[in-house]
Amino acid sequence: MATAEQHAQTLKNLERAAGKMATAAIARMDDNLAWYRNMPPEHRSWIGLVAQAGIAAFTEWFRFPDAPQAISTDVFGTAPRELTRAVTLRQTVEMIRTTIEVVEEAIEEVAAPGAEEALREAVLVYAREIAFATAQVYAQAAEARGAWDARLEALVVNSLLSGDADEGVLSRAAALGWGQPDRVMVVMGSAPAGDSELVVEAIRRAARHAKLHVLTGVLGSRLVVVVGEKKPRSGERLWDPVVAARALIGQFAPGPVVIGPTVSDLLSATRSAQAAAAGLRACSAWPDAPRPVLADDLLPERALAGDVQARAQLVEEIYTPLDEAGSALLDTLSVYLEQASSLEGAARMLFVHPNTVRYRLRRVTDITGYAPSDVRSAFTLRIALALGRLQ
Repeated sequence: MATAEQHAQTLKNLERAAGKMATAAIARMDDNLAWYRNMPPEHRSWIGLVAQAGIAAFTEWFRFPDAPQAISTDVFGTAPRELTRAVTLRQTVEMIRTTIEVVEEAIEEVAAPGAEEALREAVLVYAREIAFATAQVYAQAAEARGAWDARLEALVVNSLLSGDADEGVLSRAAALGWGQPDRVMVVMGSAPAGDSELVVEAIRRAARHAKLHVLTGVLGSRLVVVVGEKKPRSGERLWDPVVAARALIGQFAPGPVVIGPTVSDLLSATRSAQAAAAGLRACSAWPDAPRPVLADDLLPERALAGDVQARAQLVEEIYTPLDEAGSALLDTLSVYLEQASSLEGAARMLFVHPNTVRYRLRRVTDITGYAPSDVRSAFTLRIALALGRLQ
């Protein structure tokens, strides 16, 4: 252990040699670290300042060796945010290792006679502390980036839901790593209780496993997930929105989960988001709805709940095509539904053969995609007929 006189002399030598050691450390980085040589001058100057601050901090740390202290993250205070963005953690470790090597090589020259071992031990302890400080700086930067990304992601999702999506949404989504999937849909349900950050991370893990692109956020009590997928290559499975939603459904709270219609790009996802939100509001009117359920399968409930888009869609996709196909189909469908789905009863009311009714109902199915003999489809058709007549 060095005497007080040896310690004082070593400290004085350290103060004199600090600038020389910092210069030597930067020169060695330039010789040995290709990534440092290739950096722009502004970034190299940041690293030079950090190297100087590190050696100066060691000198101050050595001044009071008996005081319990750890290296402060202020060593990186010259430009912590810029440093963590411009330099990776691995590169920072290489930079610190190079600086410590330069200090170790100067021990024989800097230490007072007989104090070499004490200085060498101090360098080792300092190296350990600066390693902890480095990890803390990068951890804090990662947390800050994560919090910022979460806010940005929630902003994108909220813009889609509110109908305020514009080109700015695309740039923000790109900053979050959103690619350019060929198909996009919005899945919505209740958010589970607990930390929303954990919920979002669980959604991302499930999406990675299912090879899906996602943007997600907890908005109030709702968990909203924007899901995207590339077109499958030859031999891969076809896009199925229900299958995609099932890959994520375990992260939602109990209750209905609604899938908005599939659209071609992110900006068009506003339509999918609004349909999913309307479906979620109306889902209580269909207690036996599957989970997840397509928003388009909830068109009658959405229409009854006042969803203007659902009403227009029912009229455009069901009533108008049937009306254009001729009055016979509308009349036959109306009578069939009024006669409790009885072929014979409808035939008697229309004064036609039951086979004629059967043929016309098949035409209704071909035109609309809804089979009048199915209870659920019959309900949808009945609502569409009423809305078309009102209009």
